[in-house]
Amino acid sequence: MNRTLPVVLAAGLSLSACIWPPADQPKLAALSAQDAGVSSATLPPATDHWWRAYGDPQFDALIERTLAGNPSLATALSRLQAANAATQAADAARYPQTSFDAQEVRQRFSGNDIVPPPFGRHVYWRGGAAANLSWDLDFWGRQAALVAQARGHAEADALDLATARQILTSTVAQAYTALDHAYASADIARRTMAQRQNILNITSHLVTGGISTQVELREARGALAQARVDLDQAENQREIATHQLAMLAGLGAGAYAGITRPTLAANAVLPLPDALPADLLVRRPDILAARWRVDAADSGRKAAKAAFYPDVSLTAFAGYSAIGFDTLFRYGSFDYGLGPVIHLPLFDAGRLKAQYRGATADLDTAVSQYNETVLRAVQETADALSTVDSLGRQRGDQKAALDDARAAYALAEQRYRAGLTGYLTVLTAETALLTAERGMIDIDAAATAERIHLLVAVGGSFKPSRDLPPLATPRVASSSETQP
Repeated sequence: MNRTLPVVLAAGLSLSACIWPPADQPKLAALSAQDAGVSSATLPPATDHWWRAYGDPQFDALIERTLAGNPSLATALSRLQAANAATQAADAARYPQTSFDAQEVRQRFSGNDIVPPPFGRHVYWRGGAAANLSWDLDFWGRQAALVAQARGHAEADALDLATARQILTSTVAQAYTALDHAYASADIARRTMAQRQNILNITSHLVTGGISTQVELREARGALAQARVDLDQAENQREIATHQLAMLAGLGAGAYAGITRPTLAANAVLPLPDALPADLLVRRPDILAARWRVDAADSGRKAAKAAFYPDVSLTAFAGYSAIGFDTLFRYGSFDYGLGPVIHLPLFDAGRLKAQYRGATADLDTAVSQYNETVLRAVQETADALSTVDSLGRQRGDQKAALDDARAAYALAEQRYRAGLTGYLTVLTAETALLTAERGMIDIDAAATAERIHLLVAVGGSFKPSRDLPPLATPRVASSSETQP
């Protein structure tokens, strides 16, 4: 065997010149942190269970219930389990495989075949029992590349699960903020109803005294009815947010009544950046998942290239074979064999070349998707940074507008009660107050939601637990790479 194997390998290598990989190389390069335009500052990840900083037990319970029972997480977990199984199967192919086969067949032997008399033209039992061994020696690293490809997909699927968890926590937070906003909107609608009821009472008194007319009275009644419409719309938004929260938590309609008004601490401190952090590209699980898929595609390309080379494996067997069951396990029936097996592609009508070109295209696709994910993450983070900064400025101006609107309405109501001004003045002042109040709760709700969005955009509490693979980049093929 020691003499035969080198001869077989040499023959295989000489014959392999009949077919070799094309010179196709990847055309795209992965974006670097410098290309993405991130800053030099870093930001520590948020603490686990960062949502507890808001001091709302119901918020905590909804997020934790969502992370435990949401159907989309179960789907992502199933994909991860399937990817891990595929990795184990690919890895198992690298090791020796053993089996045991046995058979006993009632057979009529031909009189004109190699079976000697007296068996020819007669019926006998023919059987065998043997232990078999096969081992792909993987000289060119094809099996190792397939294992690396499967492992890359498994790592990406694990990070997809982390991404799904982040998206869910962010979605729950958005829905919970919307619920809080709906309650605040209902409060404004109720205050508006009380104000308009008061104005209606004043108007009725002025009409009785002959100071106002039926026109003002009708307008005051219509304004009160509009306030009831606003309250009903706010209540409807509250119910919709409640339904969404229950759905996200994997709960049915029976849970609606148990979701009450939020008690979020508006000034909760979260670790938020003031610029694009330098470690953004290694903090987000979606970026890391795309990076592992680049690694998997690169490994797939290596496996496709190795398929052009001779596949050498070792095979062996040992067992018994005989004609006639009574002689099967006698010493003379024992046989065995051991030797190399070589598989060499000589002509396949371009199949291997097409597979190699496809694997190269897959690598370009993975790099393109990685770059798209990076740019989307940079844009998302930059948008959130700009929005948080803008909302901070808006709140100061809105607070001043609200204070002025409240003072103006109080003065207008006093003058209207005294008969010194008309209903239109009161209505104008009240409309300005209502607009300012709604603007304030809109800004507060948006600020809370956007701060959470920014926290998730820079990776939240996610911490990478594995070393990252190097990113595949295009390079000019050498002559040794274009021919085996």
